[in-house]
Amino acid sequence: MRCMVIVKATEDSENGVMPSEKDLSEMGSFNEELVNAGVMLDGAGLHRSEKGVRLDYEGDEVKVIDGPFAETKELIAGYWIWEVKNIEEAIEWAKRVPFNHGESTEIRPFIEPDEFGEELTPELRERGAALEAKIAEQRND
Repeated sequence: MRCMVIVKATEDSENGVMPSEKDLSEMGSFNEELVNAGVMLDGAGLHRSEKGVRLDYEGDEVKVIDGPFAETKELIAGYWIWEVKNIEEAIEWAKRVPFNHGESTEIRPFIEPDEFGEELTPELRERGAALEAKIAEQRND
């Protein structure tokens, strides 16, 4: 099961407070454990919302809204993509994240192709597989 572990923003992250050397070292060690266990597929921290934009789609109209955004608890400060056996394993790993400044995470499983049912036709599956292959190829370039 693939899942996204979403690191929620805090007042500190939205104010541009960077982690200490100790925090970075602890997170680096944790990420090494994830990689060595074959769990971590990707992960990164994100700039504060002040540097981002939102797009709202209403019919044919697209509205671009510049950050910062008000509701810190609704914002994301970073993420991981993990491959785990089940949600329980993801929870066990997430319990070990070396956070100690009031951070929180959210775990969201990916929707796997079979979950789309008959609407995901063989042609659409083939198209998706071709895109995944192209992305993998581009990453290796």
